[in-house]
Amino acid sequence: MIVILLDELLQKGYGLGSGISLFIATNICESIMWKAFSPTSINTGRGPEYEGAVIALFHLLVTWPDKTRALQEAFYRQNLPNIMNLLATLLVFAAVIYLQGFRVEIPVKSSRQRGARGSYPVRLFYTSNMPIMLQSALSSNIFLISQMLYSRFPDNLLVSLFGVWEAKDGSSQLSAISGLVYYMSPPLNFKDALLDPIHTAVYIVYMLTACAVFSKTWIEVSGSSPRDVAKQLKDQGLVMAGHRDQSMYKELKRIIPTAAAFGGACIGALSVASDLMGALGSGTGTLLAVT
Repeated sequence: MIVILLDELLQKGYGLGSGISLFIATNICESIMWKAFSPTSINTGRGPEYEGAVIALFHLLVTWPDKTRALQEAFYRQNLPNIMNLLATLLVFAAVIYLQGFRVEIPVKSSRQRGARGSYPVRLFYTSNMPIMLQSALSSNIFLISQMLYSRFPDNLLVSLFGVWEAKDGSSQLSAISGLVYYMSPPLNFKDALLDPIHTAVYIVYMLTACAVFSKTWIEVSGSSPRDVAKQLKDQGLVMAGHRDQSMYKELKRIIPTAAAFGGACIGALSVASDLMGALGSGTGTLLAVT
């Protein structure tokens, strides 16, 4: 109830942006900060280690006599956040912020006031983070259905083809080890991606295709299609410089769907890269926080 109330307050103008997007970004940023600076001590069998990557770096440098090994452990330790994960997260943040500046400026002029000119920007990320949100929702529902079916009918051939689930080592969390959902889930790390190139290739194709298709579909249902934009410009008394009304729609139809599909594919590619580099949080979560 509190979350719904806060969302309605933001929608009524008492804040900036969308409530849902803001809550998602806050949750992801909190997770990243916790994994970077968590003071929680965990016993891994080699003595106590700190969960936070930055805290662990200083702890290892102080307590280990061999500073080279301490740095290597802090940067590449397994099963806990490390400095390379943190650097990968910062790299993804920087890449998304840089790509958000890419846009096509369409020159427009007023049909009501002589000499009044401007531009209509079409960004590379025309549909923002919506493609990755829809793809994440689709994958989550498919994974949930597969887990429920496998827990109920583990010996059924069709269910096994859909997905076989097992708990990870030392954890109660289930992960897909074969079946359709296995190829829809990201590799655990870059090493696993190299060891199973077919899984990696299928996952990349799935991510890029799903994000591109969802992005093109979203512009049609959200009122941001070429026809909708042409109508909005016409209602505002704006026309594209050197184009009539009909040719303006054709020009927008040439630019907007391409930007939507390519931008969606770029979002998918960034999510894949984030997963493979081991960014803190999932690749999808990192992109939702930035965009």
